[in-house]
Amino acid sequence: MATPAKGPAEGPCSTRPEGPEAHPVDQKLHPSRLVPAALQHIAAMYAGVVTPPLIIGQAVRLDIAGQTRLIAASLLIAGVATLLQTLGVRGLVGNRLPFVNAASSAGIAPMLAIAETNATGDQLPAIYGAVMVAGVFCLAVGPFFGRLLRFFPPLVTGVVITLIGVTLMPVPVAWAQGGDRTAADFGDMKYLALAAFTLLVILLIQRFGRGFVKQVALLLGLLTGTLAAIPFGMADFGALRSAPVAALPTPFAFGAPEFQPAAIISLCLVTLVLMTESSAGMLAIGEICDRETDGRTITRGLRTDGIATLLGPVFGGFPTSAFAQNVGVVSLTKVRSRYVVAAAGGALLVLGIFPVLGAVVSTVPMPVLGGAGIVLFGSIAVSGIRTLSEAGLDDSSNIILVAVALGAGIIPLAAPGFYAGFPSWAQTVLGSGISAGALVAVLLNLFFHHLGTHGRQAVALKSS
Repeated sequence: MATPAKGPAEGPCSTRPEGPEAHPVDQKLHPSRLVPAALQHIAAMYAGVVTPPLIIGQAVRLDIAGQTRLIAASLLIAGVATLLQTLGVRGLVGNRLPFVNAASSAGIAPMLAIAETNATGDQLPAIYGAVMVAGVFCLAVGPFFGRLLRFFPPLVTGVVITLIGVTLMPVPVAWAQGGDRTAADFGDMKYLALAAFTLLVILLIQRFGRGFVKQVALLLGLLTGTLAAIPFGMADFGALRSAPVAALPTPFAFGAPEFQPAAIISLCLVTLVLMTESSAGMLAIGEICDRETDGRTITRGLRTDGIATLLGPVFGGFPTSAFAQNVGVVSLTKVRSRYVVAAAGGALLVLGIFPVLGAVVSTVPMPVLGGAGIVLFGSIAVSGIRTLSEAGLDDSSNIILVAVALGAGIIPLAAPGFYAGFPSWAQTVLGSGISAGALVAVLLNLFFHHLGTHGRQAVALKSS
């Protein structure tokens, strides 16, 4: 684990004034500064928050109303988790840092594997049962997780993050072709042209945009692509007419959770990786904010992840973890007040209570989502590559470890029927490139750097 940042003598839970004389993390800013800063956080995370419900909703063939409900639940849980994390309950939950929590893309591939091995009607209940147990697992392991971090060095997390981007890439590619593989016009040039136009808009904004405009390039690309689709009859706004303006999520709207051992193992394995990412994010934000991040702070932060992951499925949420892009926003803007992020969390909660806003997202044409998704998931893969570049790849054992783990993770993508002859529990665990790659990376890390070896551990544990 990296050395915690040095900060003032008082820790994050100390009683300090929350005004102009307070630590920057505890300062309450004037609305003229707070609102624009909060909007930047929302813009940075919004596409990532709605991606899991969009993908899972498509995979289990939900109608527009069902997808709208999933999106609203994802926004609601993200808001609650972020408020808990930033404001906290002293000594119990929340790291009280400008830290964003929401549904993680890392859980998408394992959840898709669970959906594929279950019949229609049992898909979401099986997913939600596994997610709830993963939340309990996070709560149980969180207080001791610091001792386990050495088994999840950048070698392991880099492999997993890279596989998240790579294994999810077929999703935006299918979106770019129209989304419905059974449709007669799937792959038609009109869909590909719209996806390419959306991607071009995002690239142009990234090249010539400045400041806030550049940060919201993805959202502007989605908006421009949707507007361009209207004259060609490729945008359907019928969902806006039928969606309720305001409504609270209904508990277990998709059925009572089902608890399947293989599904639970798969998501618990991914949860360990998510906990590693959250811990690294808390250490990073502590350094950026000059606020000491000790073991108790990390435990409270992970406890928030666990609570959100456990309770999220009750309303339709998915595994919750840190959003690294918002750590980047804090670093870029130098606005370190946790109340800015709390305001963003409050806005997400409000968005979740108004399903009509979720319906707006579900009306974005599939090809438009495809063009933006290539950027979104490609950037995730790049983040993993960047982590691997700092993980001591000048060592031959590390190269072999990464090569084999990546290969194991790409098998389900390159040969979807590879595990068809395996037992159903093995298909669920190994059928997800992320969980398969993570499992292999952890085992090889143990083999090369922990079992009977001592001198090599410095290379394996090199921290980013």
